[in-house]
Amino acid sequence: MAQVTVEAEWLSRTLSTLVRKHQVPGAQLAVQVNGETITAEAGELRYGGGTPVTRDTAFPIGSVTKAATAALAMLLVADDDLELDSDVTEHLPELGAPLTLRQLLSHTSGLASGPDSAVAATMSLRRFVSEHCRTPELVLPAGAGFSYSNLGYAVVGRLIEEVTGMTWWEAIESILFRPLGIRPAFVVAPNPLTSVNVASGHAVNTSHGRTRPVLQSLVLGEAPAGALAISAADLLRFGLLQLDPAESGLPELLPAELAEEMRRIQPGADPIGLADGWGLGFGVFRTGVQQWVGHDGNADGTDAHLRVNADSGQAVAFTSNGNTGIGLWAELVDELAAAGIEVGSYRLDVPGQRTTVPPEIFGSYHNGDTEYTVTPAEDATLRLAIDGEIVARLTPHEGLMFAQQDWESGQLVHPGRFLRDPVTGVLDRIQVSGRLARRTVGSGRC
Repeated sequence: MAQVTVEAEWLSRTLSTLVRKHQVPGAQLAVQVNGETITAEAGELRYGGGTPVTRDTAFPIGSVTKAATAALAMLLVADDDLELDSDVTEHLPELGAPLTLRQLLSHTSGLASGPDSAVAATMSLRRFVSEHCRTPELVLPAGAGFSYSNLGYAVVGRLIEEVTGMTWWEAIESILFRPLGIRPAFVVAPNPLTSVNVASGHAVNTSHGRTRPVLQSLVLGEAPAGALAISAADLLRFGLLQLDPAESGLPELLPAELAEEMRRIQPGADPIGLADGWGLGFGVFRTGVQQWVGHDGNADGTDAHLRVNADSGQAVAFTSNGNTGIGLWAELVDELAAAGIEVGSYRLDVPGQRTTVPPEIFGSYHNGDTEYTVTPAEDATLRLAIDGEIVARLTPHEGLMFAQQDWESGQLVHPGRFLRDPVTGVLDRIQVSGRLARRTVGSGRC
């Protein structure tokens, strides 16, 4: 691979320009190239507050937390405390169905995304898993396919607690991050520590020019799926665990064969709309002949991305404190490509032209307690509501695919699709943001 040079001044200028263009209050960028880490920061922690983002500012990274939880679980596999393909009910007998760690980490467990946050707001991680996995309402049989699940990662968090005797928060800090020299913050914890250097999330409405801070709403039970807050520089450092220690300069923490297993696409993991494939805690992103792994994360008003190319030794980490950060990231990927870093970033071209939809598309679909409702909108588009709140405009295309546009920011987000039963031909499912939901029939669910 040809030598790539990235100048710190260019990186800083590019980030600042994109922050202004996308009206993101603040952002960080860290790039690893030629064995060197280059960082850039722009904007402020809280809109209008005047406190600048620094290299050490922690940003809520949302679902990128899952990659760290997966890595922690793999460290326990390395120590023979856990096995990838053994039934985890050996450690968690309260589970209502046999599941393996491999299925949980690759989102092929069949578990629903999770219970309603209001229901789980006061639950500990132990109670969260016990009450919602005792008789799990599977959206798929275990191992049969992909459905993105926060609940699955809550189970992994409880599994970690059971075998280590620590809380998930203690384990991830002491076993994973401390050896890497990373001190994480958390958006939710049993005994939270107040930090003045954690960026606020923001809801940005570009059409109205309105930006407002928002609070993080994650509950304790979902912490292993989304509670981390760290800087882009620290996120990059974590990602470098996927490289050979001689190349990354990090301690030899994760055995090479287990790091490779994390990057391998798992059978049945078809995460359409999210990535080209899914490994153990990582999405797999292909760019030409190159393969990158990583994760994307959206918390309340924040956006974060991690990408690592184990072959080239390149890595990129991005954090931002605005919901428009996802658009900034998409343009940043193009800028990095022009500089010679072909970052793997999933872009599914929805096939064909806009098309009309069969009436059977309209109605409600359920993933656990979460209700997805599809109704007609103007200009032959569709409205998608989650638990009664309109969240996106869907533009239907051929093959029951749809483009998805965020209702508030207007930005394009993950595409999705409707699915028919392969035997009956009945349209009975929607796959949106990686989550599979089944059509509601009468007052029950199927």
